[in-house]
Amino acid sequence: MQQISAIVGLTWKAAFRYRLFWVVAALLVTAVTALPLLIKDDGTAAGFAQILITYTLGAVTGLLGLCTLWLSCGTLARDVEECQIQMVAVKPVARWQIWLGKWLGIVTLNAALLAVAGMSIFGLLKWRARGLPANELFKLNNEVLVARGSVREQSLDKFIENTTDRAMKQRQEKNQLTGADLNIVRQQIKEQVKAGVQLVAPGGTRLWVIRLGAAKDSLKNQPMFLRVKFNTPQIGTTGSTYDCAWQVGTPKKTQIWQDTMNMAADTFIEFEIPPNLFDEKGDLVILAGNLSQTPLLFPLDEGMEVLYREGGFGLNFVRGLGIILCWMALLSALGLAAASFLSFPVAAFFSVAVLTVVLSSGTLSNVVSEGTIMGYNEEKGTKGHSAVDNVAVPVFAGVLDVIDLATQTATVPEGLATMLPQGLFDFVSEMFPRPSRSFSPIDSLTTGRIITWGQLGMAVGQIVLLLGGILGAAGIFIFSRRELATAQGTQ
Repeated sequence: MQQISAIVGLTWKAAFRYRLFWVVAALLVTAVTALPLLIKDDGTAAGFAQILITYTLGAVTGLLGLCTLWLSCGTLARDVEECQIQMVAVKPVARWQIWLGKWLGIVTLNAALLAVAGMSIFGLLKWRARGLPANELFKLNNEVLVARGSVREQSLDKFIENTTDRAMKQRQEKNQLTGADLNIVRQQIKEQVKAGVQLVAPGGTRLWVIRLGAAKDSLKNQPMFLRVKFNTPQIGTTGSTYDCAWQVGTPKKTQIWQDTMNMAADTFIEFEIPPNLFDEKGDLVILAGNLSQTPLLFPLDEGMEVLYREGGFGLNFVRGLGIILCWMALLSALGLAAASFLSFPVAAFFSVAVLTVVLSSGTLSNVVSEGTIMGYNEEKGTKGHSAVDNVAVPVFAGVLDVIDLATQTATVPEGLATMLPQGLFDFVSEMFPRPSRSFSPIDSLTTGRIITWGQLGMAVGQIVLLLGGILGAAGIFIFSRRELATAQGTQ
């Protein structure tokens, strides 16, 4: 470790000698303090947190990410181009130690800069919070600046698939699919089944059974929150409100809480429910009734969520910064890997191009879901096709799988519920939740969601060890076989 520590020290000395550390630190602190002053919030606790945390952490992540790519590309490529690396390579230091030392140096620099930015954000958050009204300050400290766990309804994907298969089989037995495109018909039936699960007709009801699992023991006598969102099939209903009747609790087993609310569509609404409404198994039964004259659609992925407090904001904020540091470690590995065989300008261009592809994951996802780069015609129910699709779609699918490793947590494999005891399944479900969650700490912090140690550990494993390890192994392999003694002026 002595050789690696020496390279780390040289990386730090170079950062201070060229005043890079102080310049980046000043830019981060300026961004943290200036953005909240330039952008005003709406005076609510949620708006205050969203402005302060979202914009400051977003600016810190973007600025630090670009600086990391620039530094990681420059620190190795410029050393090679200016023949400075030869002074190090002739010493008893292996090539892999040089590469790893530079990576650790950049990672520790990022850790120090993130600590400076994090302390600035946390201090500014506490200072600015004093200006909120008393009721909003109470909401901020109890609903936003907390670490809240969340539970959703178990996935209905299997039920939807089985129902769709039965409907397809019935139509085939009645010879109703002759000459039809089976894939299109199946997709239409599947959407009808999903609509039937999500849609609550006027006067109708929708039932959710939320399994709290192992968390039920710590939630006794603790209030919880329901986070609800519904849409309407009508166009131009933004701002309209609808009457909903709510009932929470299991009849003959728990107390029953009931209320009627006038709620807005197309927006998330949180409201508190009393404690101890779940049964001895930890099942929380929620019933929603539609009292309006308009059908209400509760989306499967975000229509109903139960939130409960698990911890404080400070440690949750530190874990969020830890995930951002994992991203910076991956970017530094990418830049160093590119600089292992490319010149500084080309390595920087290549790294930014890869980052652009990652940021374009939404477009790639649309191509993969539609199965073509030619587009999908919803009116005709047809899609374009070309010979390029045979190569582009599988490649894009592979790229998305790699991107998901850096942006999404793992999920519980199908069928695991039948293979594990209930207690062990509950534990694994908390560590590897379904559906998959984003690694983005900004969204979690602004909504008061907990960032668990399991998520941080998965971020380290998936982002740093797996993806960063692959880039590191490739970079070290190439750098170890690169000719460093070639005269730079003749290349």
